Amino acid sequence: MAQRLDLAAYDRDDQLALVVEVKRKVDASKDWVSQLRRNIMAHGVFPNPPFFLLALPDRFYLWKNGNDSASDPTYAIDAEPLLRPYFERAGVQADKISSQSLELMVAAWLNELVHTGKKPSELESSEQWLIESGLYEALMGGRLDRETVA
Repeated sequence: MAQRLDLAAYDRDDQLALVVEVKRKVDASKDWVSQLRRNIMAHGVFPNPPFFLLALPDRFYLWKNGNDSASDPTYAIDAEPLLRPYFERAGVQADKISSQSLELMVAAWLNELVHTGKKPSELESSEQWLIESGLYEALMGGRLDRETVA
């Protein structure tokens, strides 16, 4: 049975760079985050991406080498400064958003990132993890797909 990926991003050579799972849970515990990722990866239906992002309304969790056995994320990021403009435009609070709306917001943020053309030095301080992780370079000039089937 095919498994649905919320979002997938490809590099400029059209190679899979990032798989994104979007959940609307707020204030998730570290154990919940790690267990969810283990459960997702245990099914073995996802491709082996260099990056895996779990996007929650209040936190982003990024794993480098998406399918490796490490259960703890490489980065835990405050999503508020990244998603604030989208929440403001939608007039909704993080704990009240629907799953579909959150997925659209994360897709919009990623799409801007992929097509921004900004130099790394032009990124906000809240986005430095993108540079440190290598995700920014991997996504620049690539493309984003929604609702991909693995």
